[in-house]
Amino acid sequence: MTGSRIRARGWGWQHAGRPAPALAGLDLDIEPGERVLLLGPSGAGKSTLLAALAGVLGGDEEGDETGELLVDGAHPASRRGLAGLVLQDPQANTIMSRVGDDVAFGCENLAVPREEIWPRVRAALDAVGLDVDLDRSTAALSGGQRQRLALAGVIAMRPGLILLDEPTANLDPVGVAEVRDAVARVAADTGATLVVVEHRVDTWLPVVDRVVVLEPGAGVAADGSPHAVLEVHAEPLAAGGVWVPGIPVEVDRARRAAGPALLVAETLRSGRAGEAVHEPVDVEVRAGEALVVTGPNGAGKSTLALTLAGLLPPVEGAVRATPELRGDVAVEAPVRWRPKQLATRIGTVFQQPEHQFVAARVRDEVAAGLRALGRSDAAVSERVDALLAALRLAHLADVNPFTLSGGEQRRLSVATVLAPAPRVMVLDEPTFGQDRRTWQELVRLIASLVDDDGCAVVAVTHDADVERVLGDRVLRLGAA
Repeated sequence: MTGSRIRARGWGWQHAGRPAPALAGLDLDIEPGERVLLLGPSGAGKSTLLAALAGVLGGDEEGDETGELLVDGAHPASRRGLAGLVLQDPQANTIMSRVGDDVAFGCENLAVPREEIWPRVRAALDAVGLDVDLDRSTAALSGGQRQRLALAGVIAMRPGLILLDEPTANLDPVGVAEVRDAVARVAADTGATLVVVEHRVDTWLPVVDRVVVLEPGAGVAADGSPHAVLEVHAEPLAAGGVWVPGIPVEVDRARRAAGPALLVAETLRSGRAGEAVHEPVDVEVRAGEALVVTGPNGAGKSTLALTLAGLLPPVEGAVRATPELRGDVAVEAPVRWRPKQLATRIGTVFQQPEHQFVAARVRDEVAAGLRALGRSDAAVSERVDALLAALRLAHLADVNPFTLSGGEQRRLSVATVLAPAPRVMVLDEPTFGQDRRTWQELVRLIASLVDDDGCAVVAVTHDADVERVLGDRVLRLGAA
């Protein structure tokens, strides 16, 4: 197999209803078999370019295309299915209800002979380290397991062009190395061209031979070998938001002594459909303190977070809110609270940001919860403006939330939770998809809510920097 050749000349794309292009004036050549790490600040158009190369960006009703973009000499839309794309949202990659069928789906569409498909499926699952039965329900997988599943589907297809958008963002450290190495093996064995988007660049440096940096709304800002780009241009790239290895990120904190417990979990086992996913947990969520929850994929971190947030009932044990959090609510168990009682006391950011979007404009999304609580128009406007400015979303106030990049959607989901000013915030992978600059601003904001406002934060994360900066206490689930 020969890898695909990519050619762009003055190419650009502007999403419908957006005031500025996601990309413009892109000139780029990628030769067959090259392994390219695509970098740039959040919102620089990296995901847009991958979607365009896969031929799934959309038609005239979705946006306006300028210039020329070719894959093997043809417009990507005419070669749809010949590129393997792993999307930023793990759930968006899942098509079928069973693991084996999901991995086989791409092969079947490419008319791979039946006798070849299932050996490919099993080999692909082994390559990405997803050790589950072929008939396992895809709905029962964790976010990290879904990322492995999506990559297995691409590996089984053996495409000439592999396109990966933040493929390791929801993986534990062991999983990151397994997935990276699996991709490298497949690219080497098949000769496929690889284009990968990943904010944490040090993960992919051992297996790529070229780095391309995109400029927001423009074309290429830097292009060359990893050494030439990341060492020669280290300081300006870091200032622009690129995660340059060797330049640490810091957030100063004015830590306070922890306040009273707001939530108390006793011999708690969380799960879905009555099936527990972790061992019993005893933990307190305290005012003025950040609790980081970490552990391997599938250990039950997200399920525990949803249980603490009052969105899932415990399988065993109990979660109770103390009087300091309940106020005038008589019921101790948050899972039994009414929505308005929950919104002003416990706010939750889900692993998939778009699951909590309800409005057609960014501004209205942030305002929705405040309006439901009966706040005045003036109070709503003031709060929304402040949050949009703090999270670098003000220039996107009138944009549809579903057209934002993954990193922008993550910041918007945080803004919607912060708007009602809850005492407890449960954040599932809060820094997913963030560049260096927006990561620092977002973590600084979360830290100030804990240190200055006395809020309690529960943060589920695989991000070692989040654990280092925010981890006043750390709860590790599963085997280390």
